[in-house]
Amino acid sequence: MRPDRIVLIRHGETEGNVDPTLFERLPDHRHRLTARGLDQAREAGGRLRSLIGEAPVWVYVSPYIRSRQTLEALGLGAQTAFVHEEPRLREQDWGNLQVREAMQRQREERDRFGHFYYRFSGGESGADVYDRVSSFLETMHRDFQRPDYPRVALLVTHGLWMRLFCMRWFHWSVDFFETLENPRHCEDRHLALGEAHYELDRPFRRWTTTWPPDPTRSAPIE
Repeated sequence: MRPDRIVLIRHGETEGNVDPTLFERLPDHRHRLTARGLDQAREAGGRLRSLIGEAPVWVYVSPYIRSRQTLEALGLGAQTAFVHEEPRLREQDWGNLQVREAMQRQREERDRFGHFYYRFSGGESGADVYDRVSSFLETMHRDFQRPDYPRVALLVTHGLWMRLFCMRWFHWSVDFFETLENPRHCEDRHLALGEAHYELDRPFRRWTTTWPPDPTRSAPIE
């Protein structure tokens, strides 16, 4: 059966967010949460538990260390009916170890080109991640058919992935997607089941109202 609520949550602040040079010597998937990131996750867990009570939760989590640490710090404990580590929930691939100067040039190119179609050298475009989201949705919908599927599904993932999930679910256009900002660390979005369909609890912030944007506007927040 379909869950009453699908919760998307971004991981907490990481070491790489504080020290960007870390990307030059440590793979992105091995970046850990900072003390602040752990606190963010604990606070997010409190908000989540106050909303869902003691309802059991079916969890899908990105395999990146920061996502798994976030899930643990949420403190759901015995409420987790099932935990599935799902590689398709991983961060957008930006290549391997990243040279800051080269990556900065690519970020600037991406902001002009668009986050959906721009492909990082040796990595993925937003469109590639969208395809991963679409494939994952097929799996999730099959899981919904289980008679023991709980009322709450939780996806612990990354900012861009959250935007693309909602884009795919709600059939948003590419141009609309390009106007949206990523959620901040440990920010969440909820898809609540109404009488006939799911509704998003609140919109994503927008950094511009049109695409292509006014060239004098700053780029969206990561």
